[in-house]
Amino acid sequence: MIRVLSGIQPSGELHIGNYFGAIQAWVNDQHSFDSFFTIVDLHAITVEHSPEELRSNTLSLAMTLLAAGLDPQICTIFVQSHVSAHAELSWLLECTATYGELSRMTQFKEKGRSDESIRAGLFTYPALMAADILLYQAERVPVGEDQRQHLELTRDIAIRFNTKYGETFKIPEATIPPLGARVMDLAHPTKKMSKSAKSRAGTIFILDSPDEIAKKVGRAVTDAENRVEYDADRKPGVTNLLEIYCAATGENPSEVASRHKMYGDLKKSATDALVALLEPLQARYIELSKDPAEVGRILKLGSQKAMDIAAPTLKMAKNNIGLVIP
Repeated sequence: MIRVLSGIQPSGELHIGNYFGAIQAWVNDQHSFDSFFTIVDLHAITVEHSPEELRSNTLSLAMTLLAAGLDPQICTIFVQSHVSAHAELSWLLECTATYGELSRMTQFKEKGRSDESIRAGLFTYPALMAADILLYQAERVPVGEDQRQHLELTRDIAIRFNTKYGETFKIPEATIPPLGARVMDLAHPTKKMSKSAKSRAGTIFILDSPDEIAKKVGRAVTDAENRVEYDADRKPGVTNLLEIYCAATGENPSEVASRHKMYGDLKKSATDALVALLEPLQARYIELSKDPAEVGRILKLGSQKAMDIAAPTLKMAKNNIGLVIP
């Protein structure tokens, strides 16, 4: 089977943009591909963080992924730091990538290229991301649009390594969901929904209650026309609500727009669709939270499987680059 790998940081509560842009695709992919999904906790320590929150967020994220429908009997779910091969291969790839390539990464430039207090890990973490992917010889990598540049760097590094040191890695391809991959903030519909936004008002979190969802959608920014149309340029707020509804139901946004005359009707439909989608996930999350030992067992088994797959790739990379293998 074609192998798929993707990862997500345990850096806070997940929102519906994370669900529609990544997790929903993961749940579908596990039935069609040899799927590896990792909680990338090593990426989360490239910035200031609380150790206690990191541990809590990692376990909460694992429970959310399981509650969303990832089946450890079908796919492999594991924590990045539990597989030491990620850090080892990352160093080999840091020694393959160039300073120029890493310094051109958009996220690094946005987060503090001119700030000398920025941690070195934030600069080099695209090499760690490349290691995450290449260790498993992944052929498909579901990523958000904002990660496409890093996937392209992964491809460049893999090609260079293969050319210089011998055939070692498969060259991965990015896959991006066509709808719902960029869910926008309800209060600022020209900005991407983010778990790090200053205000929670525009972000719907996966574990929000039905009342919280209704309140946030009800207050979503639209415009003064009160005419439902699917037009991202003229009506970003309305278009965002249409895309959220359609991401939850699988319907066509233009057809949904034709059925709704008033913004209030659209907001109610979007609320109902989100609540119906998230309620089963939230119920399963509560069940899992009552048995943390079982969650730990699942992660341990996943990490062992990941190590078994990663080890031969790491050994080949070490050998090819010229290291003495004991």
